Amino acid sequence: MDGNLQRVERPGSLHAALQQHPGHPPHAAELVATKLRGANGAVRELLLALSVGFALPGPLPAELQHKVGRGADNLDALVDRAESAGLLMPDGSVVGPARHALLAVTPTAKIHALQRELVTVFASAGQPLGTIARELARGGLADPRVAMELEQAADAALQHDPRLASQIYEEALLAGADPLATAARRAQAAAGDGELDAAARIIDTLLVSPDPPDVRRGVDVAASVWAQRGMLARAGDAYNWLGPERVGASAPLAAVAILGTGDLKGAEAFFPPGAPQASPTLLASALLQTGEGILASLGEKPQQGIAVLIHASDLLNSAGTALPLPETPGALAALLALHSGEPHLAETVCRAAVAAGQGGSAAQPRLLLIQAWAAMMQDKPDEARLAATEAAKINHWPLVPRDEFLSAALDVGLARRNGEVPELLRAWERAREAMLHTSVDLYSLLPWGELLIAASRLRETRRVAHYVDEAWKLLGRLGEPPLWTVPLHWAAVQAALLNESPADLAPHATALARASTHSHLAAILAAAGKAWVSVLAGRFRPAEVEGAARLLGGVGMPWEGARLAGHAAARAEDRRDMMRLLACARDLHPQGGPAGTPEVSAGTNAETGGKGQPDASGLSEREKEVARLVLEGKTYREIGESIYISPRTAEHHIARIRRRLGAENRSDLLARLRLALGTDNSAPAKPQHLHPRQK
Repeated sequence: MDGNLQRVERPGSLHAALQQHPGHPPHAAELVATKLRGANGAVRELLLALSVGFALPGPLPAELQHKVGRGADNLDALVDRAESAGLLMPDGSVVGPARHALLAVTPTAKIHALQRELVTVFASAGQPLGTIARELARGGLADPRVAMELEQAADAALQHDPRLASQIYEEALLAGADPLATAARRAQAAAGDGELDAAARIIDTLLVSPDPPDVRRGVDVAASVWAQRGMLARAGDAYNWLGPERVGASAPLAAVAILGTGDLKGAEAFFPPGAPQASPTLLASALLQTGEGILASLGEKPQQGIAVLIHASDLLNSAGTALPLPETPGALAALLALHSGEPHLAETVCRAAVAAGQGGSAAQPRLLLIQAWAAMMQDKPDEARLAATEAAKINHWPLVPRDEFLSAALDVGLARRNGEVPELLRAWERAREAMLHTSVDLYSLLPWGELLIAASRLRETRRVAHYVDEAWKLLGRLGEPPLWTVPLHWAAVQAALLNESPADLAPHATALARASTHSHLAAILAAAGKAWVSVLAGRFRPAEVEGAARLLGGVGMPWEGARLAGHAAARAEDRRDMMRLLACARDLHPQGGPAGTPEVSAGTNAETGGKGQPDASGLSEREKEVARLVLEGKTYREIGESIYISPRTAEHHIARIRRRLGAENRSDLLARLRLALGTDNSAPAKPQHLHPRQK
């Protein structure tokens, strides 16, 4: 090396800087770098230029070009000297420790000047900065050209990777981007990454400005955030604030949000019938048909709305665009299918939407939960739980309040159908908490109906009475459209049956009968309600009950049909009628009782239990089922209804269990049952006396 490369220790030198960074111990290359002065200043300038982003071969900073002249030999000589000193890699990159040392001791102003010159070189050549732009912004360079390129990169990532978009938008702000001009897009990225609070804060700063830029997008994001919070009315308020004159292509979204609060006239003000398509694109077509489909669901032929919304869902799947929505067309189409008694169709629509990533990551949990609801309606509890679990884990953030409420109601529905009282109580506690964080809207009627039934079962109706009243008021404002109203009437019928309140049942039964002229589902539910009343009154015709039960199974309610047939079987006076209705219940609900085991065949002698021989516990499988229900405190009738046997058969099972275990009284029986089943003694059964006439 040149003899002028003398090592001088003084403040501000490279070596002194290195000594202040214990994380970067002195290296041979760093020691050489301290000697890059005098005649070797050009080598230092070359290494610094390469450290800030210049590359070989290629243009270099003007000052360095002036020093080395235009001759390639001089530049080659500098490169050779840098490589010989171990400071430059064969690929033209500066050795890491040397790069750090140079950037650490060079004045910031000089580094930024070189970086701006680098940006000019790229701009002159018409080349994008790429990843260099992010490094420049993180390094503190404020340059409008860097900010613009980062904005464009974030815009490109916004649809498919909102987390990356959020990071790049923040870097754009560091580079000098306008916070207000980027606010709507930054909020969209935050919401897409599950950061609802961050998105709301950004939108607040936008909407309070005198003339907010990109305001339509900002309102779309605000409406989506409010909807995910379970506060759809606030989403409608956001669009009303925006007004029809500024809503533009978001008119169908405004209609979905406002209609969901029960304001049909308000929705039509934004999206009047026959509204033209914003543009001939997949996205515009999807949004247009979303608005048309949801409005059609209120008409005399609501089934047409399902077809239109399925088309909208297919188009949005094809568009591959993730944008802020109060509800996706896939979710709306599936909800309409569920309200129409077609859960299989709802499940199919949701599966396709999830596979296509409709609505982005934020929309996936809701689609999966509606798919789970459809599986529950079809008496497929394992599939329902699997989809619900996937919904909870698909994103790195917890379920938003709207989805948490739907998930909690789904848990209640599964527990109620399973017949396990402890499980139902646990699910109910979760639902009680979730309902406090959401409100009633048109698209949440199914879970509210399920909670109404469960509340009646648990004598907790007061917990949901206010919300159910709000639901009826909402439907009243919309003119009580049959498609949306019928399932809630059916839930009210079931709640009245559980409460043994004919007065509460009558208006809903009448409403179902009145809606029968426009709704096939209403006609079936009206017949089922009539059958229930006749069963409870003890004056029923088995053939009519069986017909009503099988019709329920045909519209995606096999569990409800099996329950009706099972109740009737428990009250049948003729053994042939009892066996006929039990066979119907088994056909509709093959899982049988809460243990999930198949029921005995119709020809089996019910008195024998018919389910295998006793094991080491001394009880057969059927007797174990009965024993579990006894420990839950169920009566003979409740046991019979749970596993589709008559109350008398349940009584015989319990008597035989007593004899087999040698129990002398009820307390002794419960203790021996816990031992036989390996149940915790600390969980005593309800103190009920078993009596065949108990309800």
